Amino acid sequence: MEHGAESYRRYLAGDESAFSEIISEYRGPITFFIQRYVHDLCAAEDIAADVFMDLVVHRHRYREGTSFRTYLFVLARSRSLDYLRKVKRRNAVPLEDAEAWLTDEHDLEDEILRDERARMLHQAIAQLPPDQQVAVHLVYFEDRSYADTAKVMKKSVKQIDNLLYRAKNSLRSIIGEDGERSK
Repeated sequence: MEHGAESYRRYLAGDESAFSEIISEYRGPITFFIQRYVHDLCAAEDIAADVFMDLVVHRHRYREGTSFRTYLFVLARSRSLDYLRKVKRRNAVPLEDAEAWLTDEHDLEDEILRDERARMLHQAIAQLPPDQQVAVHLVYFEDRSYADTAKVMKKSVKQIDNLLYRAKNSLRSIIGEDGERSK
């Protein structure tokens, strides 16, 4: 049984500290994943809080035997799409501007993008179509399998394979084979 599922089972049995374990383990990855959809870090943090609140309010929805992590990412995707449906159009805040607003405690992006190569890669990924961005994020940043990624994105494994193939080719043309940005 994965650690998150075990913590959630303990929480359901009455161990309140187990929920803190879930939040500390999944808050960053879930928020970063949501941010890929909504392009607004503040909204992503709010949506992530809603995802965790869903675990408290709708205890019966999670089924033992399924991946807890995948369940959380499916919830996060669903909540993100709901948010995007409600907000017709928002002005996205560039990541560089958002970093200035973040405190040390909430500085998720800065942790992930500390060195220049990571920043360059992040900027290149942001140029990909949204489906490719999400697939790259789940497979390479969250170490999810193609099958889990397909479940989260509601696509087939072959579609995920195709998305990642196209994303890699696009990233090679944006960044270049040697990791230096193409002019």
